[in-house]
Amino acid sequence: MQPHALERTVLIRALPSTVFATFTEPARFAAWWGAGSDIDPRVGGAVRIVYPNGVAVSGSVLAIEPERRVVFTYGYENGAGPIPPGASTVEIVLDPHPLGTLLHLVHRFDDASARDAHVPGWRYQLAVFANVAASAQHGDLDDLADRFFAAQTTDGVEARTAAIAALVTDDFTFRDTFACVRGAAEFAQHLEAARAHGAAPAIERTGPVRHCQGTAVWDWVARTPDGGVLVEGTNVVELAPDGRIAAAVGLWALPGR
Repeated sequence: MQPHALERTVLIRALPSTVFATFTEPARFAAWWGAGSDIDPRVGGAVRIVYPNGVAVSGSVLAIEPERRVVFTYGYENGAGPIPPGASTVEIVLDPHPLGTLLHLVHRFDDASARDAHVPGWRYQLAVFANVAASAQHGDLDDLADRFFAAQTTDGVEARTAAIAALVTDDFTFRDTFACVRGAAEFAQHLEAARAHGAAPAIERTGPVRHCQGTAVWDWVARTPDGGVLVEGTNVVELAPDGRIAAAVGLWALPGR
């Protein structure tokens, strides 16, 4: 056993099946390492990593358990790094978590200085990985935002509740300047109360959704019946690991404030 270990634990906002595929499907593997990277996901299969600067790493798969564990060797080709091919071992263990998947990395080395040299690289690389996995899990977020706004303007409390419930988790929360509610039914009732006070504008997304590791931000505008701008704002949204909306906060750009 190599005596020096670099360990990191990261929460990935995606299901274990998606996280595992990001390690074991060649196209997804290359998406977070770099073009030209590849993995043959079977014991004895080749691993090759090509960093954006052209430095290459090679190794082989030592163990693989679907949706649970991947172990492979890791070392630099042509003397480009501190360890040659086969001189270190990377182990990834995945555990289900209510918010997605808990990823535990152990990279084992013979030399402590080589371990320390890889700390910033793994800090960066797992952030890239978390974004690739979460993006694969959550798909077309522009479409999700559009459906969320359409659900809010559905006529009738029951129909509106059903439309919202299809997009959010059971314990979904929504907060903004005028609301602090939980669940699709309470959110739909809040929107009905707003209508009773004459506020039933059309809401539409403005610009693309921005997304980072399970948190999405989308801008919106509420328009009057004649198409004028009533108010603008931004939603900050937390996504559940299955792609539904777990929480949303509305930030309003209110006139005069």
